[in-house]
Amino acid sequence: MGKVKSKFVCQQCGYESIRYIGKCPNCSAWGSFVEEVETDITPKTEHAEIFQNDTKPALIKDIEVNDEFRTSTKISEFDRVLGGGFVQGSLVLLAGDPGIGKSTLVLQTSGKLCEQGKRVLYASAEESASQIKSRAERLNIKNESLYVYSQTNIECIKAQINELRPDFLIIDSVQAVFTNTITSSAGSISQIRECCNILMHLAKCENITVIVIGHVTKEGNIAGPKMLEHMVDVVIQFEGDKYKSYRILRAIKNRFGTTSEVGLFDMKDTGLVEITNSGDIFLDINHENSTGSVVIVANEGTRPILVEIQALVGSTSYPAPRRVTNGVDTNRVLQILAVLEKRVGLNFSKQDVYVNVIGGIDIKEPAADLGVAVAIVSCFKDKLVDNKTVIIGEIGLSGEIRSVNNIEKRLIEARKLGFKTAIIPKLNDKKLLENLSIKCIEASKITEALKDCCF
Repeated sequence: MGKVKSKFVCQQCGYESIRYIGKCPNCSAWGSFVEEVETDITPKTEHAEIFQNDTKPALIKDIEVNDEFRTSTKISEFDRVLGGGFVQGSLVLLAGDPGIGKSTLVLQTSGKLCEQGKRVLYASAEESASQIKSRAERLNIKNESLYVYSQTNIECIKAQINELRPDFLIIDSVQAVFTNTITSSAGSISQIRECCNILMHLAKCENITVIVIGHVTKEGNIAGPKMLEHMVDVVIQFEGDKYKSYRILRAIKNRFGTTSEVGLFDMKDTGLVEITNSGDIFLDINHENSTGSVVIVANEGTRPILVEIQALVGSTSYPAPRRVTNGVDTNRVLQILAVLEKRVGLNFSKQDVYVNVIGGIDIKEPAADLGVAVAIVSCFKDKLVDNKTVIIGEIGLSGEIRSVNNIEKRLIEARKLGFKTAIIPKLNDKKLLENLSIKCIEASKITEALKDCCF
């Protein structure tokens, strides 16, 4: 029998100590240390027996990549984020808030993979087989090559892999499974790290694509040790607003493709539905135009998305006026107000200012600055902005309109949705606008942009 060792591990960051500490010296978390007991022989023996193979080093020029290097999910938005589909032998981590639709997404993906003749083993550590069957019926998934296994022990899952020889393995979730080689409870730092290490070796040695579902903390970070994100090949974040039905899928890490793409979904009773046209969810074409309302073209990764920004400016009854924002950074709005006061000559010292992004989406890029400024001035002066005009640009502290990236893609998307005019930063490349059937008004100063909006 191996030597038994005891240690205390911080459940927030994975810091290890030989004795209990009230406050973690690494992440400053209080009461986060849990005692874990493990042996130093059993894990090494198991890994030596299971993951030993006869592969030898090869010259990179002699390595061949076959046509089945990637497997499409047949879900275009998912393929967009993955870079074209799942790579054979890869380890993919899908993380998101509880109830966001992670299990629904992987179950729908499993059905699409089985339709291509792939064999999928769905190992659920949180739901029974009957619960998964009920969800599959709701999603209209009926396949003979989809195996459901309700199990929390990673050794039992490995035994089923050796018997079924699946092409894809789904673990739901990595925080709920455990290995016998470690005595700590499931979900602990050591258990997550060891289980992920076992799954990584299974993916590489058996050439099985492993999809692992992970939880997130209340701060929005992926639960478990930071090493978890380094061990896997792909990290995908599934985001959404609990008050809205749409979902955003984005890649945080991707060894086989770009991390600049996002996928859009709408959660329906029958499952997740792809959204190919962002204007369907973030714009209301039948909405009556009003003051303080403008449309901007934001970027989610490299994907242009048209969203509506609304501003409300009114007299305040308080000594300090209120600045309330939803969907945009409050400090950014304060900076825009300061520029409007200094460079344009407007006075907001006795005005409450509210800024809201319709649809619940968060806009973090500075390309929305000019749209926010125009919306505020539109409501302040009670002047309408043409509802067929989009506004794009970053505002500098001296009042200049600075250029933004992917301006051509933004204008093409605006034109496809029926917009006729765009107010944009002054471009150095004039040839860019020649092939676009949308009227572009260039502005180098914020005063010019406001004048072009008929202020």
